[in-house]
Amino acid sequence: MILSCGEALIDMLPRTTTLGEPAFSPYAGGAVFNTAIALGRLGAPSAFFSGISNDMLGQILTDTLEASKVDTQYCARSDRPTTVAFVKLVNGQATYAFYDENTAGRLLSQDQLPVLPAGITTLFFGGISLVNDPAASTYEALQTREAATRVTMIDPNIRPGFIAGKEAAYRARIERMIARADIVKLSDEDLHWLAGAGDLTALARQILEKGPKIVFITEGAAGARAVTATQNRFVAATRVTVADTVGAGDTFNAGALAALHDAGALTKAALATVSDATLDAALTLGTRAAAVTVSRPGANPPWRHEL
Repeated sequence: MILSCGEALIDMLPRTTTLGEPAFSPYAGGAVFNTAIALGRLGAPSAFFSGISNDMLGQILTDTLEASKVDTQYCARSDRPTTVAFVKLVNGQATYAFYDENTAGRLLSQDQLPVLPAGITTLFFGGISLVNDPAASTYEALQTREAATRVTMIDPNIRPGFIAGKEAAYRARIERMIARADIVKLSDEDLHWLAGAGDLTALARQILEKGPKIVFITEGAAGARAVTATQNRFVAATRVTVADTVGAGDTFNAGALAALHDAGALTKAALATVSDATLDAALTLGTRAAAVTVSRPGANPPWRHEL
């Protein structure tokens, strides 16, 4: 089973009322939440760990997870409020205003870490949950505890506006978590933010030198790449009419993980000797699933039968 560890929140997406007035509509979301949902819909065994509120928005999150076949037993419940993010879309590209202070997710603490059974073979981390303490330190502590014996993957999904004033501590945490991870996924923009200007493959190999076995790079409308110490595989994106890009990278992560799971490759030994065919399958399922997500409004990943 794949345990996605990170934020769950309510995205307030811009809409227009029947009277033509601008409005916001609530949708369950959060980068790591979206990956858990997409994994469940793609048929991979999916579970979720986060701080979830007992309020009505938290119930929306839990109901949405369970409707997509995601196991919620590892979530830490509290009476603190749910994080809310207001989304602005410009030419389909999303920017966010987060309301995260004193929330169930933000105040997740290390004494709420779950005991994991052997059936949890892979842990996925990422998103804004890695920015603010105590939650960020809690997720890092979980990865530290489990990285020696289970596969871990990280996608920082960097939001520069959200980390303003905290960049040094955030960079240090991401560097530590990348070094422990078996798989790293970065958008081309994230890779440049972390490693500077340069050729994407060369920069990805710099990331590999820190410890991971595979670096996935998403390159927007061009497609996605998988880089190992000896391999550089690329799959072009599926062409669709874009509604918005909310959840695209999150869905790619799920597709890549689901394909690796299907191939029996989610072990440390298998990842160290992964074949071109397995990498191509991961890139293909990731890009195909993401294409469906961007073709419809909000983070609404596809079910396997839709592919």
